Amino acid sequence: MKKLSARRRHPLAALVVLFFALAATGGLYAALAPAPQAHADDSAQSLAIEQGKKLYSVGCASCHGTSGQGSSDGPTLVGVGSAAVDFQVGTGRMPAQQPGAQIEKHPVIYTQAQIDQLAAYIASFGPGPVIPTKDQYSPSGADAAKGGELFRTNCSQCHNFVGKGGALTDGKFAPSLKGVDPKHVYEAMQTGPQNMPSFPDSTMPSDSKADIIAYLKAVDSANSPNPGGFTLGSIGPVSEGLFAWVFGLGTLIAIATWVAARTTKAKKS
Repeated sequence: MKKLSARRRHPLAALVVLFFALAATGGLYAALAPAPQAHADDSAQSLAIEQGKKLYSVGCASCHGTSGQGSSDGPTLVGVGSAAVDFQVGTGRMPAQQPGAQIEKHPVIYTQAQIDQLAAYIASFGPGPVIPTKDQYSPSGADAAKGGELFRTNCSQCHNFVGKGGALTDGKFAPSLKGVDPKHVYEAMQTGPQNMPSFPDSTMPSDSKADIIAYLKAVDSANSPNPGGFTLGSIGPVSEGLFAWVFGLGTLIAIATWVAARTTKAKKS
């Protein structure tokens, strides 16, 4: 009995118990303690929203309301998402210089960091389309031929077959897509600015948007093929052949009429 009691009171047993207690406490702390990186991300996001609020109060609140609720001078911004902000401000359309039938592109007055801050603040009004990543809008590896089919089906009615733009009603127009940043093309499809319909991912997946961007890049080049020789609608030789036929035949008829009239007049003389 003495030997058994001595074993139970061995000092190493207490050390083992203490070791496992500390290990359990450390494991519990590691499981419940917040991740340092997540905390840093939250702090950076909060700071961006705070800075964006200051920029918004100066440049946007007078038209869109102090909380983005909108007014008679500007629509509500609740639910537009960060993508709409990045597009509108990143292309210089916002802040608008003056009201009109359509807000046109202007030089950008904010830095990209400030645009990101504005986007973070306005995105806090409500969920909406987010700024796409480079992998989403990059034309690398996309199918330009498929993009051409999608563009001709969904976009060419307003933007022309190769994105040169076109006139709409009431002083509005579809802008040219020449030289537009691929990210802004993607965001325009996401958000549907002004007269343009929106194409969310549920309607047009990211891969299809990238295909369209690849097509626009293919036709926006000095080396882009032009089978018709001229750019009458940029749809190939059909429109140019029709132009030559109508005006060429009309010119020949006019010349023939003039020759006949001169011949008749000369005979009478």
